[in-house]
Parts: sequence; structure tokens; C-alpha cells
Amino acid sequence: MKTSQFYIDGKWVAPSRPDRIAVINPATEDVAAEIAAGGPADADRAVQAAVKAFATFSRSTKAERLALLRAILAAYRARAEDLAQAVTTEMGAPLSFSRSAQVWAGEAHLEAHIAALEGFAFEKPQGRTTIVFEPVGVCGLITPWNWPLNQIVCKVAPALAAGCTMVLKPSEISPLSGLIFAEIMHAAGVPAGVFNLVNGDGPSVGEALARHPNVDMISFTGSTRAGILVAKAAADTVKRVAQELGGKSPNVILDDADLEAAVTGGVQTCFANTGQSCDAPTRMLVPRALHAEALEIAAAAAKAHVTGDPRQEATVLGPVVSKRQFDKIQGLIQTGIDEGATLVAGGAGRPNGLNRGFYVKPTVFGDVTPDMTIAREEIFGPVLAIMPYDSEAEAIRIANDTPYGLSSHIQSGSLARARAFAAHIRSGVVNLGYPDWDLAAPFGGFKQSGNGREYSTWGMHDFLEAKSVIGPVEG
Repeated sequence: MKTSQFYIDGKWVAPSRPDRIAVINPATEDVAAEIAAGGPADADRAVQAAVKAFATFSRSTKAERLALLRAILAAYRARAEDLAQAVTTEMGAPLSFSRSAQVWAGEAHLEAHIAALEGFAFEKPQGRTTIVFEPVGVCGLITPWNWPLNQIVCKVAPALAAGCTMVLKPSEISPLSGLIFAEIMHAAGVPAGVFNLVNGDGPSVGEALARHPNVDMISFTGSTRAGILVAKAAADTVKRVAQELGGKSPNVILDDADLEAAVTGGVQTCFANTGQSCDAPTRMLVPRALHAEALEIAAAAAKAHVTGDPRQEATVLGPVVSKRQFDKIQGLIQTGIDEGATLVAGGAGRPNGLNRGFYVKPTVFGDVTPDMTIAREEIFGPVLAIMPYDSEAEAIRIANDTPYGLSSHIQSGSLARARAFAAHIRSGVVNLGYPDWDLAAPFGGFKQSGNGREYSTWGMHDFLEAKSVIGPVEG
């Protein structure tokens, strides 16, 4: 793996400066690798390669781009195990989860974007006008550490499908899978300059891409705090900014739901990926009369989550990604205790027997009120807040009482009742129960959870400009 180089203009090249960033294995706290840390000069070099390539690639045919995406999919499948091993090393996901979810997500997005491109019309007649969809231009893609391949592919694939060229800056916390992805792109025969990768941190590379006058669009996934900084940096050049940001998603259990299934499923969904998902349903709202019973169910469900070495088959929860995240989560757990929430499972400190690695106890709080810190801040770890409510109107108010609006869940024994309740929820995604993932559905948020939509055709539209060609009808 070329950890000391960047992929620019179809070649692996040396960085402009000698700086390095240590990649820490969160299960062991050891240095797994060191990557080159880029700067504005590296970002500029990659952007110039993308600008040069855009002149040709933007004119490529739909058939050519479909062939390219199919070649990428084949190369991706060939490196699936390498990708899974890298994800487990860099961000601590259990190896079984890396294979079945983390790596699979990238493959699934490639398949979905191939299908979307096959059915996409780049010209749409509208009376005497033809609406033409054209690539937005050179794109800066900034991706997070928690779902590295999911977020790389759901930006790269629609950008390629639209005919854009790009510079990818993966998270410096989980960059190893991104380097393998660059090798996949090279093996698939992506034309020089169409895809470029520069590693580095946000202030050095991310900000340089956001400010660059030759970058036409920034697609960013990460925290709301960082997203605000990206948008401000991009504002001077009036480039398009698509953002998928934070969340504090509610899971509303109505009084006619199967309580055992609803609470158990809620704990499992909240704790998936060790709670490190922006759309995790971290606030569970239950009728006050069912609150005590819900706590018992949740405690049992939490204790069933085996925390430990991500390379052990029995492990369900690996470590969280970094010491910074570990310390943040520990502080929020203690704040929950100090503010009077009832600790039902887990708590502060590492699980028994785990003295090294960034492991967090699977934690459940009850009697959480809307003003508590753990009800308002995105924790990004295996921590669930259970909140009682007295009426549906109060449940709606609590669910929407957040600056975020990315996702939500509703549990009911009546589909009609769940759909009626969903109409009141301010979030980009509303899950009725715990449905299978729909890669053709738009993914994105309301309010401070971002703007724009990702996945399939919806993602392609973010990377396209609409041009109106108005004139007399022929004949």
C-alpha cells in the first residue's frame, strides 16, 4: 500500500512536504501505518489534473461511463477482503461487520449507480425546450471515517456517472481503505486525472479544496461543525456544496407496537457499527406507562452485545475509532449520570477485561428528559437515551426538538398509524419499523443535518447542472 504517496493524474506521486499522520489501530492503540499528510500544493496539483481531464471526460458517452463503472465494480469485488481487513484495522469494525456491511455497502452503491445510469436520460424534451443535464465540473469529495467505503462510493460513483472529475480526501483517521480504493480505480482503467486522491487533514487539504477557484462542487460528509467550516470556505467562490452532517435521530415507539421487538430492534440499530452512524436512532421515545418495561428489555438487549477484539468471531461491538472519541463518549456518559438519568446498562470506563483499546460499554439510560445533554448532543458511540412521553403530541414535539433532521424510526402495530405519525416528523428519512436499506431512496437531512441528497439517481442529480436549450421545434 502506497501510504507515502498520493494518486494524482493516473500516477502515484510523492507529496510536496514530508509531514506524516499516524493511523492508530483503535483495538490495540498501536500505530498501524503512517500516511503522507498533504497540503494546499498537493490539493492544487490534483485539482489541475482534474481540470485537464474534465475537458475530455465530460464529453464521454453514457455507454463509456457504464463500462467504466462495471470495471470498477469487478475490481472492487476482487479486493473485497483487502478492504475488509483495512477497515477493521483503521476504525475497529468487527471483521464480520466489515465484510458484510462496510465493504458490502460500497459494492451495493456501485450496483445501484450502474442501474441508475442505465435508466437516466441526459436530455428531456419539454415542448420547444430541451432540458440537458451536464456534469457540474471538478468535484472535491471529503469523506468521513465511520463508513469509509460507503461514503467514498456514494460520492465517487454518481460523480463518475454524471461525467465529473474529482479529488477525494478520505478521512485521515481511516485512510487505508481509501488508498486501496485508489488502486481499484487504477486497475479498472479510470482515465488519468478523472479520479485523484490526496490524504491530509481538514485544515490543510479539505479547506484548500473548498476554497479552490477551480473546484466547482464540494460534497462533504462529517460533523455539522466541520460542515459549517467547509461551507464558509466554499462561499467566496459560490460553488455548489452538498452536505451530509450530524444527527440525533428519534425512535418513537407507539403504544400499539410489539414492545419487546421494538425495543430490542432499537438497541441493535442504535449500537450497529458501535453506535458510530450519523443516522443511528439514539433517542428512544416510549409511552410513560411502558417506560419501566422498556428499560428492562433494553438492558437485556444491551448486555447481549459482546464487546471485544474485532477479529474475534463472537464480537458484536469493536472499539470506537480513536482516543478523542473515547474520551468524548466517556465524558457524555458521566454527564448523563450527573444530570440524573437512570443508568440501565453499561456506564463509564472500559468493559471488564479490556484494558487496552478504545472500548466503550454498551450503555442505556432511562428517564432521560429533553433538556439533558445526552438527549441533545450527538454522542457517536453505543449509548442509547430512553425518553418517556405522555401523548402523541408530546412525542412529536420531542422527536422534532433537535437542530438535526437526518433520520427517524416509528414503531406501531398499524402501518396506517405509523404513516400518519411520519407526516409530522421533520427528517429526511423516516423508517417504519426496521426496514431493509433502500439504496434507491434519497438519503440526506433537514435542518442542520445538511442539504442535498445522496444515493442512486438522487445522488447523480447533485453532480449535474440543468441547462435549458430553448428554440423552435424542428419541422
